Amino acid sequence: MSSHKRHPLEGMRFIRLVGEMVSAVFETEKILVLQEQLGEWDNLNHLIVCKITSKAIIVDPFDGDFWIQICQKNSWNLEQVWLTHSHWDHSKGIDKLQDREIWVHEKESERGWDGPSNKIWSHEEFTYVTQNIGELCFEIHCTPGHTPGHVTIIGEGIVVSGDCLFLGRCGRTDLVGGNPNLQRDSLIYLRERLRNISQNWLVLPGHQYQLSDGTNPTSIIVKEILSNNEALQALDDDSAWNKLDFLAFEDSLSENAKRHRAMNS
Repeated sequence: MSSHKRHPLEGMRFIRLVGEMVSAVFETEKILVLQEQLGEWDNLNHLIVCKITSKAIIVDPFDGDFWIQICQKNSWNLEQVWLTHSHWDHSKGIDKLQDREIWVHEKESERGWDGPSNKIWSHEEFTYVTQNIGELCFEIHCTPGHTPGHVTIIGEGIVVSGDCLFLGRCGRTDLVGGNPNLQRDSLIYLRERLRNISQNWLVLPGHQYQLSDGTNPTSIIVKEILSNNEALQALDDDSAWNKLDFLAFEDSLSENAKRHRAMNS
């Protein structure tokens, strides 16, 4: 059995969903969070529902129709879309959601993002603004490094970390707009925030990747990620940080980024 601690609701099947089986990974009197792995990149989509008002947001939708149907069948009003960042595998589903508020940080334009999106966050790096959905309130932290305008969402018992922070490591920094120094600064900033919230809050990443011990969870509690995440453990040691082998890869995506930088230098 895995030693990684998980929230008691992780892996439950939410049986009220007509025609679909989606995991309910977190629930209180105020909030319900659904999680589904969609697409060939192991993307984790998160639907956040305010149970008091039945208003909902979808974070990083890979399939817009999928989430529209989920909300319609359960009488939830899908009002907003929040993009942690603008990579294709996190924004593919917004084509079907353009009649909603689609939020993205303005710094994503530095990597070439030009929509479709109709709302922007514009706060500085390593700061946050608050945003509501129904009776729920979240902090939207600007945590660049994977992309220029990546955001991490914190509040109501959850941390939606996108590709800034995975459960066992962090996102790569060698794509267009990536920056390893900013990634490190973002993780230092984020580590401090995580140390000051309940250690039982649930971290929900943008991808499901296997951990070093062979387990493959889709969420873990804050205390566990602070204790065991490889990237967080390397932050205070230059040598350890520079040795991390997941900040850059030799693949077609990296080659495209190199060509892009050469053309714009």
